[in-house]
Amino acid sequence: MMNEKVRALLNDQINKEFYSAYLYLDFSNYFSQAGLDGFANWYKIQAEEERDHALLFYQFLQNENQPVTLEAIAKPDKIINTNMDVLRAGLEHEEYVTSLINAIYDEAHKDKDYRTMQFLDWFVKEQGEEETNANDLISKMELFGSDPRGLYLLNQELAARVYSAPSLVL
Repeated sequence: MMNEKVRALLNDQINKEFYSAYLYLDFSNYFSQAGLDGFANWYKIQAEEERDHALLFYQFLQNENQPVTLEAIAKPDKIINTNMDVLRAGLEHEEYVTSLINAIYDEAHKDKDYRTMQFLDWFVKEQGEEETNANDLISKMELFGSDPRGLYLLNQELAARVYSAPSLVL
C-alpha cells in the first residue's frame, strides 16, 4: 500500500508536469512571435515531453491502483522581456522540477516504497539531462546570440529537433 503523502506528491506532480507543458508552450509562443521558429520548435517539443511526463505519473498511479486527482493547471506567470529571459526561466523551472522529484523520492525512500523509487529513477536521470540542456542553451545564446548570424545558426540547430517519446516501461 502506498503512503498517503507519496500518493499526494505523485498526484501533485501530474499537475506540475502539465504546468511545465503550459509554460513551455508559452515560451514557444514567445519565440514564434519573435520570428525564431527554431526556438519555438525546441520549446514546443519540451512541452510535449512534459505532457508525456504527466501521463507517466498518471499511468504509474493507476498501475498501482491509486486514485488520480486532476487539479486545475495554473496559467504561466513568468515575465519575459528578452530571449535570454526565456532561457533562464527554463533553467530555473527545471531546477524547481528536480527539487520536486527529489522530494517525492525522499518521501518514498523514508517509507521504503521501492516501486515508486524505481519509477522515479528514470525521472532523476531525466532531470539531470533537462538541466544540462537548459544550461547548454544559455551558454550557446551567450556565445552566439548577440550576433545575428550566430543567432540564425542556433535557431536552425533548434529547428532540427524532433520529438522522441520517453521509453520508460511501466
